[in-house]
Amino acid sequence: MSERAAPYYCPYCGDEDLEPYASEEESYGWYCRSCARAFRVKFLGIGVRHS
Repeated sequence: MSERAAPYYCPYCGDEDLEPYASEEESYGWYCRSCARAFRVKFLGIGVRHS
């Protein structure tokens, strides 16, 4: 599995025109060319439940 899993669409506008994004503060992110927003997706786990 790669370090970066690609999202299928922008969580803000729903468009699929995404490209990898890197800034000085964040190393992994995505940039939407349609709405000009940058975002990051974080994987938290599979079926982890705290009681």
